[in-house]
Amino acid sequence: MHPMLNIAVRAARKAGNLIAKSYETPDAVEASQKGSNDFVTNVDRDAEHLIIETIRKSYPKHTIISEERGELIGEDLDIQWVIDPLDGTTNFIKRLPHFAVSIAVRIKGRTEVAVVYDPMRNELFTSSRGQGAQLNGYRLRGSSAKDLDGTILATGFPFKAKQHSATYIKVLEKLFTQCADFRRTGSAALDLAYVAAGRVDGYFEIGLKPWDFAGGELLVREAGGLVTDFIGGHNSLVSGNVVAGNPRVVKAILGAMRDELSDALKR
Repeated sequence: MHPMLNIAVRAARKAGNLIAKSYETPDAVEASQKGSNDFVTNVDRDAEHLIIETIRKSYPKHTIISEERGELIGEDLDIQWVIDPLDGTTNFIKRLPHFAVSIAVRIKGRTEVAVVYDPMRNELFTSSRGQGAQLNGYRLRGSSAKDLDGTILATGFPFKAKQHSATYIKVLEKLFTQCADFRRTGSAALDLAYVAAGRVDGYFEIGLKPWDFAGGELLVREAGGLVTDFIGGHNSLVSGNVVAGNPRVVKAILGAMRDELSDALKR
């Protein structure tokens, strides 16, 4: 196992255990709003602190980019840990048991290690570049769908970017005529992990942050899938617009989107 994957797993499990215990004591959870439709809890911050502490013990010079604390510059700028301590905070607050810890390690701009951990189901998704993707140690392969017929697509509404809602609904309507159904779960990290596991056939979302999907992206790629932006390029980490699935499903989703996208979503 990649040495950094070992540390990422350790950090994810520690954070996940804290989150799971906190889920059992809802009276101790303190939630606040940090932006439009964007929430944070004391549990997000405590889990993030645990992850950073675990990383720093082994790699004190690495840079860390985290959702709540931003960029913690280290002496080594070439290695970045991208962490989301609790992806699916709204689910957690509402006591809907679907959320995850996401940790990715990027070296010189390429994601090399990824962990997505669902503490409620004890499902640990892991990946190292070139080594495939695993769930609790078992190898993952994505969907074998040849087109959108019969597929289940995961998505997320652009609740932080409602200026894109009209375009999003048009895309949704067009895809709905071609696929079987949609799932909207509230955790981008788990949506991508489920694409890697073949539990859903494809996924698309507008306006994600790097910590939302850096871990899940590598899982999909290592399970034989593709991750692109809305025009089939590699600008997702900048634009935040993500399409994922096997090559045929991604091609079909992009084809359905093409005529509906506003100029702002073609970047």
